[in-house]
Amino acid sequence: MTLTSLRLTSALLSLSLIAPLTGPATAEAAPRFAAIFGDHAVLQREAPVRIWGFADTGETVTLRIAGQTATAKADASGRWEATLSPLPAGGPYELSLAGGATLKDLLVGDVFLCSGQSNMEFTTKYATNAYNEIMSSANDRIRFVTVEKDAQPAGPLSDLPKAPAWRAVGPETTGDTSAVCYYMSKALAAKTGVPIGMIHSSWGGTMIQSWLSQSTLRQLKSYDTGLETLNLYARDPQAAQKGWQKVTQTWWDTHEPQAAEKRQWATATYDDRDWKTMNTTHFWEESGDPALAGFDGVVWYRSEITLSAAQVKSATTLVLGAVDDADTTFINGQVIGSSEGWNTPRRYEIPKGVLKAGRNVIALRAVDTGGGGGMWGDPKPRGLYLSDGNIIQIPEVWKYKISTPMSGLSDVPTTPWLPTSGLATLYNGMIAPIAPYTLKGVAWYQGEANASNAREYSRLLPALFADWRASFRQPDLPVVVVQLANFGPVVNGPAPSQWAALRESQRLSVDADAKTAMAVSLDVGDRTDIHPTQKKVVGERVALGMRKAAYGETVALSPEPVSATRRGADVVIRFRDTGGKLLTYSSDQAIGFEACDGACRYVSATVEGDAVVLKGAATARQVRYGWADSPYVNLFSASDLPVAPFQIDIP
Repeated sequence: MTLTSLRLTSALLSLSLIAPLTGPATAEAAPRFAAIFGDHAVLQREAPVRIWGFADTGETVTLRIAGQTATAKADASGRWEATLSPLPAGGPYELSLAGGATLKDLLVGDVFLCSGQSNMEFTTKYATNAYNEIMSSANDRIRFVTVEKDAQPAGPLSDLPKAPAWRAVGPETTGDTSAVCYYMSKALAAKTGVPIGMIHSSWGGTMIQSWLSQSTLRQLKSYDTGLETLNLYARDPQAAQKGWQKVTQTWWDTHEPQAAEKRQWATATYDDRDWKTMNTTHFWEESGDPALAGFDGVVWYRSEITLSAAQVKSATTLVLGAVDDADTTFINGQVIGSSEGWNTPRRYEIPKGVLKAGRNVIALRAVDTGGGGGMWGDPKPRGLYLSDGNIIQIPEVWKYKISTPMSGLSDVPTTPWLPTSGLATLYNGMIAPIAPYTLKGVAWYQGEANASNAREYSRLLPALFADWRASFRQPDLPVVVVQLANFGPVVNGPAPSQWAALRESQRLSVDADAKTAMAVSLDVGDRTDIHPTQKKVVGERVALGMRKAAYGETVALSPEPVSATRRGADVVIRFRDTGGKLLTYSSDQAIGFEACDGACRYVSATVEGDAVVLKGAATARQVRYGWADSPYVNLFSASDLPVAPFQIDIP
């Protein structure tokens, strides 16, 4: 899920894998608000608003705002919570805590949580037309707060370790906002005329599993081993690391095709003369090998070093630099370590007896789940480090062999305590401490990191809806999902597509939930950049989804199919949300339709009002549209919204 452009976000990463949980407040100097509340914050209008904080155990606290008073008593952990009666939109107000702080310049309006991975994290200063937008953005009635990155494997935080600042948008601040969240909020502010608050909590490159609570993951029954290891990690990191290495190695031995044969690829006796060579200073997608352009999956690397007996005795550590996304590293056929993290430096201690005088083979099985891939970066630090301070350099050119695409694997285990691919780590650090802030809705832009397993995502996305509704205590909390944009290689014939399958998973999850909506972004992506810059279009489409899901307006979103029926030799697909009719741009034909009966083939398609007629497709059992990583499409609604990619059976 990492590409060259993702390096832009790496400078933002700040991680403390084991940080102390915010524990019981046993000796508060004075009652205080939870860290998410601060001067200039926005509170939700026309709804009971939950306010919480910390005080000495058993202490009664009193809050006052806009003529009303609320009281609460701190529990055994020192946490108190009060509920304010609904307030109309407006302000500014002061919220006072007797014996504690007074929050100033509060507004009451609509509050949205914006979360996901890098395309939600993508800031407005990098978006198309950023300068003009930022310079003219001053609006004290649109405010935002950004939750700092914090992965917590040990359990959910009761509060944010550091209070983030609420700020109004303007020339000095708008560039730091999530671009999608900002453009959504700007559109909604213009439509509703009320203040808008944005709570931004996202992290680039993250899998959805990191954003779910442990209790929800346990209900799914697929993550028990990882969760037990995660809990062990909180007590004994070394034991957890050793145990997880055994889990992953067992998985590879039983799931990688021809695993026993490929295990020989790590040995010193294996004949690798037919392997190709690659400069490992850049991702394998940039190697020039057409077979690796856009390849996601497993590639093996081999290199060798020659050592004297004295060097063998002195060797302590193997340093390999970064590997995108995960690796298992061998010396002379023996596993010496494994890691995850696309830019995590690999540094492995050398077990005694692994090295020998003479020729030694270093082998590495690299797994990439989306974009980039394999060994990359500065080769200078790579080498075998000796106890006397010397380094035996490893050549930057390695031999390599393609093993298995991600489509040939399923449910690859990921290290449970990592921030980007772990279990519950980001829920613990970035969602739990801001819940149950009263919200109007949630905008969710994520899925790139889970594109290798759309079937599992079909379980995880609805689980996220339910999990966050429970956490924020809003059973009908609206969620708008941004469907993945086009990205990756183009094709000139029907083919499997993991990204298309993930988009379909998103579409079906949204269709099954009455309080959700989907923003289609298929037409504003960039096939060479996983971070397209047309965030204004995406944000405005998210706002349109919010108008439907959160405000209950009757608005048409991107068209979706409602039926596929045979008519003579043809198939007729009828759509909803067409805005009155469908349109084809730059052609009288709609491109991107496939008829499938075992194999798939492109078919000629024409528009008839709110329907599309597929010529000669009546023998097919299924129809697909836009089924590719980066499809070219030209079918839109009368409202200029692209038809969502889909597959549908023909009864």
